[in-house]
Amino acid sequence: MAGFSMKIYPDNAVIMAPLAGYTDLSYRRSCRRHGCFYAFTEMVDTGSLVYSSRNTRKFLDRGAEEEWLGTQIVGCKLNEIEKSIEIINEHDFNVLDLNVGCPTPKVAKKGKGAGLAKDPEHVAKIIELMVKKSRAPVTAKIRIQDTTDPEKTVSLAKKIEEAGAQALTIHGRLLSAIYSGTCYADIISAVRENLKIQIIANGGVMDKDSYNKLKVDSGCSEIMIARGAMGNPWIFEEIKNDKSVIPSTEELANELELHIVETIAYYGENFGCKLCRKLILDYLKGRGFSGEFKSGVVKLSTVEEFKNFMNDLRKGPTERYKKWLKKNSNLQFESFV
Repeated sequence: MAGFSMKIYPDNAVIMAPLAGYTDLSYRRSCRRHGCFYAFTEMVDTGSLVYSSRNTRKFLDRGAEEEWLGTQIVGCKLNEIEKSIEIINEHDFNVLDLNVGCPTPKVAKKGKGAGLAKDPEHVAKIIELMVKKSRAPVTAKIRIQDTTDPEKTVSLAKKIEEAGAQALTIHGRLLSAIYSGTCYADIISAVRENLKIQIIANGGVMDKDSYNKLKVDSGCSEIMIARGAMGNPWIFEEIKNDKSVIPSTEELANELELHIVETIAYYGENFGCKLCRKLILDYLKGRGFSGEFKSGVVKLSTVEEFKNFMNDLRKGPTERYKKWLKKNSNLQFESFV
């Protein structure tokens, strides 16, 4: 692959994806405590940013300690995109990314996100506009367009490259697959071989093993992580050290509690508590806590209730789970006790 004059990311960079409803300031701080450096704000809808509430503009908040931060827009109307860039230019970002990959029906059906990929010429026009107007370097994120024929994905990627994007992230699944099933790293690899700009692979990274597999299969040095970090900020430590990281109950509780405290401080008790419910369920997933214990999360609505819940969480997972783990896993059982 021929080199490009400017690389957005250094070799072997691990990047936290922009996740709608998740990668706000408190979420990023949690990930950064465990080694994340390259991160994005939540995906920002251009229409909401231009015409709507203060809450959308809050997505653009950057912590004073954040050395590197990108933001990502999703939209398809050129006038909205231009106005949104004017607003974004008032802030300091290292990258401005275009979302051409979001598979959510309410996004894709409006011709945004992954739906935008159906019109590559329009994608190119948007990238050209972004390059012209943005203070920050412009990148894009797409999905593969076919699971067997790389040409469709290569063609879309080339239009994005020719329009001036300096890097491209590719999720190795079709729009229809959403976030499940095989990640077709061979299609990502074909794009990498045919483009000059930096290609970042994305899709299915849940731990160090799936990270290493995607690197090998795609041939990409840089990898973007999305759902693998939900409730598991330790994934960044795991990848950095190439060693499984299993937080103890105390470590789990301490990180989750800090995440909750920062979220509520940022949004206020009412809205912050609502957001924290899904965060807690992500942290507890697969960690041996009973269904009854987890079902109580949806009822939490005050700071006091969260404190009581955390006291119960610190007692650890079920005894049945501990016994099963001790019998069936080579992981250090002591870390769960």
